[in-house]
Amino acid sequence: MMAAAAVMPLLAYGAVSMYSLRTGAQATVVQGNLNVARQVSEQIDLYVTSSVKILKAVAADLQQTGLASWQQDRILKNYVLEFPEFKELTLLDENGNPEVSSRLGKPSATVPDSESARIDDVMISRFSVDNDLLPTAVLAIRLSDSQNEGWLVGRLNLEELWRMVDRIRVGEKGFASVITGEGQLLAHGDPNEKSRVARGDRMSDHPLMRLMNDHKADQTVSAEYADPRGPVLGVAARIPSLGWTVLVEQPQSEAFAIPFALQRQLEIAIALALLAMLAVGYLWGRSFINPILALTRGTRELAAGHLDQRVVVDSTGELGQLGDAFNNMADRLVELQENVRKTERQAVFGRVAVGLVHDLSHPIQNIGNSCKLIVKMFDDMDYRESFKRTVDREFEQVKRVLEDLRNLAKPKPLEKYPLDVNKALHGLAESMLASAESSGISLETEFVFGPLWIEGDLYALNRVHRNLLTNALQATLPRGRVIIRTMRTGEQAVIEIADTGSGIPAERLNTIFDDYYTTKKQGLGLGLALSKKLVEQLGGTISVTSQVAAGTTFTLQFPMTKARPSQLAAV
Repeated sequence: MMAAAAVMPLLAYGAVSMYSLRTGAQATVVQGNLNVARQVSEQIDLYVTSSVKILKAVAADLQQTGLASWQQDRILKNYVLEFPEFKELTLLDENGNPEVSSRLGKPSATVPDSESARIDDVMISRFSVDNDLLPTAVLAIRLSDSQNEGWLVGRLNLEELWRMVDRIRVGEKGFASVITGEGQLLAHGDPNEKSRVARGDRMSDHPLMRLMNDHKADQTVSAEYADPRGPVLGVAARIPSLGWTVLVEQPQSEAFAIPFALQRQLEIAIALALLAMLAVGYLWGRSFINPILALTRGTRELAAGHLDQRVVVDSTGELGQLGDAFNNMADRLVELQENVRKTERQAVFGRVAVGLVHDLSHPIQNIGNSCKLIVKMFDDMDYRESFKRTVDREFEQVKRVLEDLRNLAKPKPLEKYPLDVNKALHGLAESMLASAESSGISLETEFVFGPLWIEGDLYALNRVHRNLLTNALQATLPRGRVIIRTMRTGEQAVIEIADTGSGIPAERLNTIFDDYYTTKKQGLGLGLALSKKLVEQLGGTISVTSQVAAGTTFTLQFPMTKARPSQLAAV
């Protein structure tokens, strides 16, 4: 963010600078080409208007002078010799028949039609190409006096106009062209385009001509467009007196070469400056960020339990002080962890000791009392049988406690084989029905229809189910209910053991499966912890939901299997 805050204004300034430089340089190039087009239009206008003035001067010399025909002939020939702009000057009568001409042969100039252009009462015909493939046009002025009634016509030689246009160069590849008001191409400076003049091609569809026609009030226009040569910069200037248009076209690669080169140079300069600034900023930033990154890594390692992690911060400022504080905190955490371990070991040992005393004292007391009585009643066969049953029962209780401790510390491997959950739960419910009825509790079953096959260990599952049922019966008051329910959910076999007992507070639900944790006033708290380990060994899950004073529901889920016992498969 710091780098972006520093770089973005510079990038924005560089972009604006490059845009301003490019647009300004392009505007200068366009203006320069427009100036060339204006100068060409002024020269052409001067060339044509001078020819018109010459023709009017000849007409003035012939009118009301009373000259003989040979004198008129001499005047016409002298003007042709003096002004090479005219190839021919001819005096026509009212009917258009030649009377006097500077041409030795038959005159070729005739009066233009009425739709021809006019400049100061002088008619100008459309331009054409003569036998020498040179452009030409006819100028005509009417003579009206007492002696001469008719027309003075002159064939204008536009070869000089061609040479003028040929001399126009804009760069190496920029050329000028002249187009008449009717859209006829009159002259072109590009040697490859001169054949179009001879063919009399029309240029009305040229982009600049269309733009000029759309903006008739404008004397100059400019545009960027594409033609067979590629992208082109074109400008046009109108010749008001003639209605002609001068075009100047130049490839954009040449016209904007300098702006493009300046832009590239500026881009390179900005890129180099940016890279240098980023390099310096990176080196400085790393020296500032590295201590923070080291502290971050150390914090993560510390959070992961690696209390031997320490950080090295080569700084004497605030970051160095922060690093020292971090290392001191880590040292203190090691001490605190060791103290916690000692306290936890003492607490666990105390809980185990209290639980063992409670769980084993009653069986041992019963065995001790029975042993004292057997000494006195050794000959009593009935008591001896009662003594045997008592000792067996109490030793079985002792063995169960010790077995739970051993399995929790080192679970023994289970043997999985297909078994029907409904059948196993039905047998367990029958075995515990008498105990439930003696406590005034209703033990109910709701099994899904048909067998419910899973891969499991019958002994391990019975221990889990017996633990859950025993807890449910102990937590339920008389006239309460304990329900064993099975369901199919997709490819899962679901077992629920629900009771209407006292429930478990919400704050204790997350810890009831922990080792040595119990909500009862007696016992080691191994039943649910062992049940969870057995369920997970069998590939299942166990969860609990409870509401105080409403009851508790334990839910077990196991993947169903398509395998069947070998005896059943044989049948």
